[in-house]
Amino acid sequence: MNHAPSRSGVLVAGSANLDFVVRAAHVPAPGETVLGREFATFPGGKGANQAVACARAGGAATRMLLALGEDPYAQQLEASLRGAGVELHIVRTPGVATGTAFICLADDAENAITVAPGANNKLRAEHLPALAGVSHLLLQLETPMETVMAYAVAAHAAGVSVVLNAAPARELPTGLLDAVAVLIVNEGELATITGVHGNIAAALKHLCVPCVIVTLGARGACARAQGKFHLQAAYRVDPVDTTGAGDTFCGAFTAALGAGLDLPTALARASAAGALATTRLGAQTGVPGYDEIETFMRSRAARTNNVAAQRELAAYCGLKD
Repeated sequence: MNHAPSRSGVLVAGSANLDFVVRAAHVPAPGETVLGREFATFPGGKGANQAVACARAGGAATRMLLALGEDPYAQQLEASLRGAGVELHIVRTPGVATGTAFICLADDAENAITVAPGANNKLRAEHLPALAGVSHLLLQLETPMETVMAYAVAAHAAGVSVVLNAAPARELPTGLLDAVAVLIVNEGELATITGVHGNIAAALKHLCVPCVIVTLGARGACARAQGKFHLQAAYRVDPVDTTGAGDTFCGAFTAALGAGLDLPTALARASAAGALATTRLGAQTGVPGYDEIETFMRSRAARTNNVAAQRELAAYCGLKD
C-alpha cells in the first residue's frame, strides 16, 4: 500500500512492450550462440515501466498514454499497469502487434535487449490527452521522435514540467531540449547527446537544460541544477536483474518532484528505488512499493553518502573539491 503524498498528477507518454526473457551464463558476443536456461515473459517497455514506478514506488496519481495491439500481449500489459494503479489512455492499433522486447539476462545481472516497437510507433501528436491536473509529463525515446517533441512542446506551453529520459541513446533536436525541464540520461546517452566522452562535468557544460540527472549504475547518480552539482552515492545491494532499474529511477524521481520534494531527497528516493529493483526479476514486477523504499532507506542511512563515497563519486564525475 502506498502512503506518499501526491500533490498533483504525473502523465507518462511512451512505450509498452512484453519482455521475453531468457537467462544465460553470459550475454552472447557478436556471432556467438549461447545456450540459455530459464525463460519467462514480463510486462515491460520504458514508458510502462516508468508509469508503474511513478504509481507504485512514488505513490503518485499516474496516467499513461500508450499504444497497444489487439492481441494477448496487450492484455498482460494492461493488467500490470492497472494493477499498479495507473489510469490508461490506450490507442488501439488493429493489424499492428503490441511492442515486444527480447532480453538475454546474464548471471552477473547484466543484459542485452532487442526491441520490436510494433504499436509504439503509432503514437501521434493528436493522441495527447488533456493536461488538466498534470504537473509533470514523463517521456522516453521508444516512440517516434516527432511525437515525443510534439508532446514536450505542448506540455511546456501549458505550464507542465517536462521530464525526458533520453533513452535509447539518440541525438536530440534543439527544439526538444528547449521544452525539457529535467533530462535524465546514463553515461552513454550523455556522450551521444553532447559528443563529449569520459568527463561527465565537461559534458554537462554543453547542455542548457535547467536540470540534468546522470545515472551511473552501481556508482550512484550526479545531478546539475541551475549550475549546482548534487551527488548521490549508490545504495549497495546484491543484484539479480538490472532490467528496468533505470526506469524505476526515472519514475520514482518524477513522482518525488510531483510531490514537492527537493532535488537531493528526490535523488535519494529514486536511487533507493532503482537499487531495490535490481534485487528481483522483471522490469515492472521488480518495482518496489513506497513503504518498502522508506524502510530500506532508513536501514541504509548510515552507510550511504559518507564522505569517502562522495569524494570518490565527485572524482569520477570530474568535479574538483
